Amino acid sequence: MTFDMKTHIEVDFTQDKRQIQEALNSLAMSVAMPAAFSETNVFDALYESLDRLDRIEGRKYIILIASGVDTMSKLTFDKILARVKTAQNVTIYTISTGGLMEEMNEGRGGMMGGMRDMTYLQAANEMHAFASATGGMSFQPKFTGELPDMVKGITRIFAPSITGVSPQQPEADGTYRKLRVVLVDEEGQPLHMQDKKKKQLKYDIIARDGYRAKQEVE
Repeated sequence: MTFDMKTHIEVDFTQDKRQIQEALNSLAMSVAMPAAFSETNVFDALYESLDRLDRIEGRKYIILIASGVDTMSKLTFDKILARVKTAQNVTIYTISTGGLMEEMNEGRGGMMGGMRDMTYLQAANEMHAFASATGGMSFQPKFTGELPDMVKGITRIFAPSITGVSPQQPEADGTYRKLRVVLVDEEGQPLHMQDKKKKQLKYDIIARDGYRAKQEVE
């Protein structure tokens, strides 16, 4: 899907890899050279994407490539974030292109430049929130040359995995349940990892921050 003031289906759900490749090729230029400020409905487009994925079974992934600046959506950020958190079996990865635009505008400065930078920063934070809420990752490239490796990094993550959750509240009440994931050793203590030189290794835990319990049907 692409979007500006409206969303556009470039290729509908299909098993035809040729159609998908042709559509991706047509998007390559727009991704490499993102437009500057323009009318966009990021929030509405993301909402529509989630609705279209509701009828698809299994694990689903969205790669959202945009500056994140929204100028036309009917939805507010709070409302789309609430919708993202209720999405079932959907992981969102975001690539914020605001940094690429800042690079192109570098040196122009002035008050407008400062306002533009703050707008991009806020938009990048919102894109990060979409990814974080679903256990995905967010990227903020500064140069177009970084994009291929970022996309490859995302596709390597698309591996089958099974994660089980045993809630303390088994009631089907439709409430939002917060999740906290920690790594522990065999004795239940915080996990510490070392390299061959006994140097402590840092790690990041990537997981969604919660889920919506099923609502009992009356």
